[in-house]
Parts: sequence; C-alpha cells; structure tokens
Amino acid sequence: RFQVRVAAEEVVRPAGANGKKLQGDLETLRGEIAAAERKQQAVENDPQLRAMAEAHSHIAAAAREETARLHAGDLENQRLWEEFLPVCLDALEKVYQRLGIEFDLTLGESYYHPLLNGVVDDLASRGLARESAGAMCVFHEGHEAPFIIRKSDGAFTYATTDLATIRYRIDDLKADAIVYVVDARQSEHFQLLFATARKWGYEQTELRHVSFGTVLGDDRRPFKTRVGDTIGLESLLNEAVARARTIVDENDDAKRDAAGNSAPELDETERARVAEVVGIGGIKYADLRHNRESDYVFSWDKMLAKTGDTATYIQYSFARACGILRKGEVDRSALRQRGQAIRLEMPSERSLALLLCRFVEAVEDVVVDWRPNVLAQYLFETANQFNLFYDHCPTPIIREPDEALRTSRYRLCDLTARVLQRGLGLLGIETAERM
Repeated sequence: RFQVRVAAEEVVRPAGANGKKLQGDLETLRGEIAAAERKQQAVENDPQLRAMAEAHSHIAAAAREETARLHAGDLENQRLWEEFLPVCLDALEKVYQRLGIEFDLTLGESYYHPLLNGVVDDLASRGLARESAGAMCVFHEGHEAPFIIRKSDGAFTYATTDLATIRYRIDDLKADAIVYVVDARQSEHFQLLFATARKWGYEQTELRHVSFGTVLGDDRRPFKTRVGDTIGLESLLNEAVARARTIVDENDDAKRDAAGNSAPELDETERARVAEVVGIGGIKYADLRHNRESDYVFSWDKMLAKTGDTATYIQYSFARACGILRKGEVDRSALRQRGQAIRLEMPSERSLALLLCRFVEAVEDVVVDWRPNVLAQYLFETANQFNLFYDHCPTPIIREPDEALRTSRYRLCDLTARVLQRGLGLLGIETAERM
C-alpha cells in the first residue's frame, strides 16, 4: 500500500524561481502518488487482479534476489541475460539510427561488472566506506542518506557502477571531463557520486551533471498516453511523423502553378522523407528550445506549427531560401567563389547580416553552460529576420533589375541557408530543400 501523504497546509513554499521549481516538483509527486493510488484501487476492486497480487506479493523481493544472483555470477541468470541482451540492443539501435545518433564507444553496464567488487573493497580499505545495516555505504557530511555501494543482499547499485565507470574513464581513457546528461531529479545521486569520487582521489577531473527538467502533459503532469502510461520514445516518433505527413500532404496538394492548376512538387518518397525530417525535428527542437532545467508542457500543435518558435518554421525558412536560389537558377558554388561584396540597403537587410555574423558567438555561448536553447533561440531569430528581409524587398529578388544588388541578396539567401542548416545540424535536426 502507498502510505505517502502530502498535506498542503504543512508545505512551506520558498519564494522566487527555486520556490516555483520546488512547488512544481511537489505537484508532480502528488500526481504520481495519486496515479499509484488509482492503480492500487483498481487492483483491489478487481477480484482477478487482487488474487494475482496476493499470490505474487513477494515479486519485488524476488526481483531483487535475482538481481543479486546475476551480480554474483549465477549461470542461469547469465544465460538468460545473454539471450535477452541482443534483442534489446537491436531495438535501441533502430531508435538511435532514426534519431541520427552514433556512438564512438559503447560499453554497457555489464562491462564494469568485474570491477565492482574491487570498487567496494578499495573504498573500504581506504576507510571511505563502512558497513551499515548490512550494506556498504559512503557517508557524506550534509547528506542524511548514505551513498550505498553494495546492498545488504549483496547486490551492487548504480552508485557502484558509476564509480567503476569514473575509475575506468579516468585511468584508461584519460578523461579530462565527464558529463552526465540526466534528469534533474537525480541531482542528489550525482552530488554524492562526485563527492565520493573526489574523496577517492579523482578531484582533478571535471565531473558535471547537465540536468534537465520534465516533459509535462496538458495537466502539468509527466507526459503520458491516454491510458495513463508513460509514452515510449518509439511511439512518440511514429506519432510525430504521422502528424507531420498530414501537414506535408496538405501543403503540397495545395500548391498551384501560374495558371491556378494543382501543382504539387513532392513525390511519395520526398513526402515521406520530409515528414520524417519535420516530425522528428519537431520533437528534438521542442525539447532543446527550452532552458534545459525547466519543465515544459508538450503540445503537438505547437510543436509542428509552421509559424512561431518551432523547428518546422526554421526548416521552412531554410527551404524558402533554397527555393529562391533554385528558382533563380543560381549556382551556389559559383556564387560563393565570386567574392562580391554584400550591399546592405534596407534596415532588415542589415539586421539579417548582423545576425549571420553572430553565428559563431551563439555556438560558443551554448558551450559555456551546456544550454542548446541559446542556439535554438538564435536560429529562430535568424529565420524570422530572413523572412522579414525577403518580405521587405521592393521587388522579388529574382526580378531585381540591379544585377549587383540581386547577386548580393542571393548571397544573403545562401548564407542564411547555410547557417540555418549548420545550426539545426548541431542540434541534431535535419533539413529538406523542398517542403
């Protein structure tokens, strides 16, 4: 049974941004408790489920026992693990490929298993770890809870594995810095991990927890499916691409030629690719455009909107710049080699040029504190300014009678396309020249 209760009148609400964050975390916990209680009630109200729960009341303890056996080298557990692992890795690899993610080196948790006993023994021999209630723990001043590195049943923990990875990465890979991109709710774990590593002698290497907030649904609770389960990433990607395909089809089918006849530009293969680019790009951008530590509400409509601060809008702006050059039959390589100076005759033209010059600065700002939202904001501003520049041109660029000015504006289009494509690429987002 769930015995956790939160009384609103007992909550002290700190002021300021930190207070808002804590209050948000509290509301999230309340929602999770309520959901757990609903599930418990559903089991108690269903005779069949209640009978199963009572028959298997020991299942949590049994799972912990099996984990301990696996850590101890039980042959049957090892055989099953080796049977399951390839299937799991294959499923993960398909998602990674779809997201465009590659790894230079992949070492699973099992790689460090032979090192775990040594981690515990070494910490104990140095007087850094001691037994408490049958478990081996590292205690840190200012933290009530200890850092458990081996449980009372003999099973190791994430703490043990994380310490083993630090030792391996510094001693074998010669790491100068180790960055952990993990949910903000794991902050205390990393505080204890880094403190333990420093005591252990690894104080010279930078250890950084790059935390991020929670994706929320319209109810301001962690984003879930309609039936209440946390949504899986693969399902999320499929839904995004399906919604994007509807938008792509509608937009392309609505295109008309000079005579007003239907004139779609994309074939089936191109439509499918653009839908994949727009759908997956939309999810990535919706996450990266926010301050990484902030919670945000997930919205399909906002994520795939063709206007506003979305990947779709920036991708469209890139495609628009490419389309201008394509309609003008401009050889982009030759255009770059001509070296002709860019003329800035309109205020919007000058503003665009200044933004393009800030690209390197925007990228450097991201690295300072690991905040990709800085680059996302820059790309949105650049796309917005490009569209203002184009709309403010007295005549369409392709019909500009002054050849030098026309070439200058083509160069601005080319530079904008290159910056938007490179910037989105740094965020892991693809582009399409036709949308």
